[in-house]
Amino acid sequence: VQLQASGGGSVQVGGSLRLSCAASGGTFNMYTMAWFRQAPGKEREFVATISRSGGILKYADPVKGRFTISRDNTKKKVDLQMNSLKPEDTAIYSCAAYPVASLRSVSIQRESYYYWGQGTLVTVSS
Repeated sequence: VQLQASGGGSVQVGGSLRLSCAASGGTFNMYTMAWFRQAPGKEREFVATISRSGGILKYADPVKGRFTISRDNTKKKVDLQMNSLKPEDTAIYSCAAYPVASLRSVSIQRESYYYWGQGTLVTVSS
């Protein structure tokens, strides 16, 4: 499966952005999806994940209550709605996927993910 992320940009503190990741070349509803981010000088870190069915969600503690992950299996995309953005949210955001049989499987480990899209840059300024 190929993944294409979009929607990044520059926003002020407290603002919102919506990232989108479009999938092609695979059976989208067979994949657990996730967003990761990498800030300058830091390792890539988990942000949010969503199961095949969309029924299981997990978030990293720094984004809980501010970010929402969702997916549309018909449109083959996964979105990340980011609200109340902070300067520490500045990073390159990438979407990722792994195929799995279970409808409930999710993972916060980057090693679980086989497929990665290119990143989209989010910059939050004060």
